[in-house]
Amino acid sequence: MAIGTLAPLDLAAAAAREPVAERSRIWRKFVRNPAGIAGALALLVIVGAAVAAPYVAPHEPARQSLIRRFTPPIWAKGGHPAHLLGTDQVGRDTLSRMIHGARLSLIVGVSAVVVSLVVGVTLGLLSGYIGGRLDVVLMTIVDVTLSFPQLLLALAFVAALGPSMVTIILVLGLTGWERYTRVVRAEVLALREKDFVEAARAMGVTSTRIVMRHVLPNTFSSIIVMSTLQVAQAILQEAALSFLGVGSGRAYPTWGQMIALGRDFVSVAWWLPTFPGLAILMTVLAINLVGDRLRDALDPRVT
Repeated sequence: MAIGTLAPLDLAAAAAREPVAERSRIWRKFVRNPAGIAGALALLVIVGAAVAAPYVAPHEPARQSLIRRFTPPIWAKGGHPAHLLGTDQVGRDTLSRMIHGARLSLIVGVSAVVVSLVVGVTLGLLSGYIGGRLDVVLMTIVDVTLSFPQLLLALAFVAALGPSMVTIILVLGLTGWERYTRVVRAEVLALREKDFVEAARAMGVTSTRIVMRHVLPNTFSSIIVMSTLQVAQAILQEAALSFLGVGSGRAYPTWGQMIALGRDFVSVAWWLPTFPGLAILMTVLAINLVGDRLRDALDPRVT
């Protein structure tokens, strides 16, 4: 009797330990990679500065001081301790504007990816699981969408709708969903023929429950990695749109806008386009390092 009651308990305990062991394995693989740790630490600093921008930034980003215009960085001749990275053509503090610009870049990047994620994953699940004419129609739409340059589409929509942060998020999100659709569809096509899905069907489980409980969780690793890398791409696209003058407007300082404003003064104030460019470089590099190493950690074939 004791053996008969212990066996199910042992099986339940073993099943409960499996997710914990899997997370532990993923964490060990990730922390063994120095590049991934460096990227994660750099990203943590950038995100922390963006979240606490009003408290971390030494000055108001829009405060002007013509007396301090074109003040060089503190280590250069003529630098001032109050402006570590110098000032721009109207005396605004470069470091403060970069910190506030990080907030907007991260908000746009993450929000755009969320929009793409919701649309793309939903359509990918429908296309892969239902198939048939719906699959043909959705894949045709994906092929047509992929034939247009994403930045060109975003530029056209933003120019038509007017520059604002909400417009940028929606435009970047609704022009990047097709990648998720293709990846999720490919995984669903393989998963729907697996034994555990067939067993769920035989037990009378509804299609919605099969998709949400059995199919979707098995696509999480690909979705997480792809989303991480897409955030970096969205940040670059937002910077490009701001550089071209169709970004979120002049109400917020952005890295692309700072580069565009500083390029006319690069001969007399090299720091104006340089530091925002380095901020974009470091942020995108950190996200790509984390995403690439996360992909290796989530792949069970990589030891």
